[in-house]
Amino acid sequence: QVQLVESGGGLVQTGGSLRLSCVASGRAFSTYAMGWFRQAPGKEREFVAIINWSGSTTYNADSLKGRFTISRDNAKNTVYLQMNSLMPEDTAVYYCAAKRMYSGSVRRPNEYDYWGQGTQVTVSS
Repeated sequence: QVQLVESGGGLVQTGGSLRLSCVASGRAFSTYAMGWFRQAPGKEREFVAIINWSGSTTYNADSLKGRFTISRDNAKNTVYLQMNSLMPEDTAVYYCAAKRMYSGSVRRPNEYDYWGQGTQVTVSS
């Protein structure tokens, strides 16, 4: 069992930056691939990025490359999402999720085993 708690969301102006954190409970954190998703009102949950268990491999949504960076610190049971050059269309609830294997369809939410409760990010124009 893995429990996930996100933090770091808030209100930011266009062009600003935020760093989201997701702290996991459970000794198995370092064996899971970790992902970030986001969901805007009235839209489906959207894949943002994933990182493998060691942090050596990452994969981002094409539309977000160059602005969003995923990383992890297994000693702290934490995964991060650094978001730069934020735009109003980045406004959404951001979720972290744990996946047992860094394989398969990593972009599909139903491939993930555990989810956090989400943190709101609002970008003002």
